[in-house]
Amino acid sequence: MTDAFLEKRCGTVALVGRPNVGKSTLLNHLVGQKVSITSRKPQTTRQRLQGIKTVGQAQIIFVDTPGYHLGFKKVLNRQMNKTITNTVADVSLILFMVDRLWFNEEDEHLLENIARTASPVFLVINKIDELENKELLLPFIDLARTKYVFAEVVPLSALKQQNTSALESTIVRYLPVNDWIYPEDQLTDRNSRYLAAEFVREKITRQMGDELPYEVAVEIEEFKMTGGIYHISALILVERDGQKTMLIGESGSRLKLIGTEARKDMERLFDCKVMLKLWVKVKSGWSDDERALRSLGFDC
Repeated sequence: MTDAFLEKRCGTVALVGRPNVGKSTLLNHLVGQKVSITSRKPQTTRQRLQGIKTVGQAQIIFVDTPGYHLGFKKVLNRQMNKTITNTVADVSLILFMVDRLWFNEEDEHLLENIARTASPVFLVINKIDELENKELLLPFIDLARTKYVFAEVVPLSALKQQNTSALESTIVRYLPVNDWIYPEDQLTDRNSRYLAAEFVREKITRQMGDELPYEVAVEIEEFKMTGGIYHISALILVERDGQKTMLIGESGSRLKLIGTEARKDMERLFDCKVMLKLWVKVKSGWSDDERALRSLGFDC
């Protein structure tokens, strides 16, 4: 499909939806490389991240966003929702993602924000492989079309990569004729330091589950190449002493496992050996402190 175009096409495509609908999983599969972290825990994605797919004459700049959520009042939560609003205001296309046939108050609020934009919107119904009764899909699509005039409706499974190629081909048809913004082989706009911090945070989220609240952040203190080896030191911030104890684990066992798993992902992405050191520090109230959030890369 993409090879059929004679002129280069390029545009930004925002992936938006409430937490845990599969935005980051879909992004990684479309790009063909893990650039956005994933977990079963809501709000794993905190900042916008671009994943770049260049194929044929088209360059698609996917923009992964945090999950839109209601009921949280901390600066961090408000900032995540603000990121979504700012993103959809200036993109070529919006992928509004839902989890199977679930549609709730957060979806309604997000659609209200999207309605203020002029961009075409696709309804992407994810996790169709988990639908017990697929006959309910068409009635759900009919109901969704009464809520918004979607340019396209695409049911798929990001995890099983069902219908993702069809989504990509359809996206390309909506891209404007433009020169490419990034080199053909570039996969993301984020640098290696950012990705290293995110890989550590992903492993913390997966290891800790519900034991550790959302008040955990990772800051890279050292990132250097010596003798073909990346030497990376990461500081993990938590808000209470008890969280620090849980994160370290008995005799440091849990922190060691987090480091091992994060290092493996880094070595796959950076294609070289990585020496990773982790520290844990208590910094009370960082998630509700604008100055602390700015130091961690948030645009407050």
